[in-house]
Amino acid sequence: MEISSMILRTKPERLEGVRHQVDRIPGVEIHGDTGDGRLVVTVEDGEGYRVEDSITKLHEVDGVLAISLVYEYCDDGLETAEAKQ
Repeated sequence: MEISSMILRTKPERLEGVRHQVDRIPGVEIHGDTGDGRLVVTVEDGEGYRVEDSITKLHEVDGVLAISLVYEYCDDGLETAEAKQ
């Protein structure tokens, strides 16, 4: 399991278009909107995609100026232990 949270920065006038594109990326969820061009998002891995892939897609969204990583959690050990059972 891997999960990351980040702040996405865009121009306020581009916010709706960016939100629409971000909503289409697997594993990405928007949790907040400051109204001044910042979005609070989480990225979680899932079947068929990785966090790294989704973060790369966030960087490719037209209108995104910057992304700041706020939190990251990875628990590969738990998955390994579960797989052995």
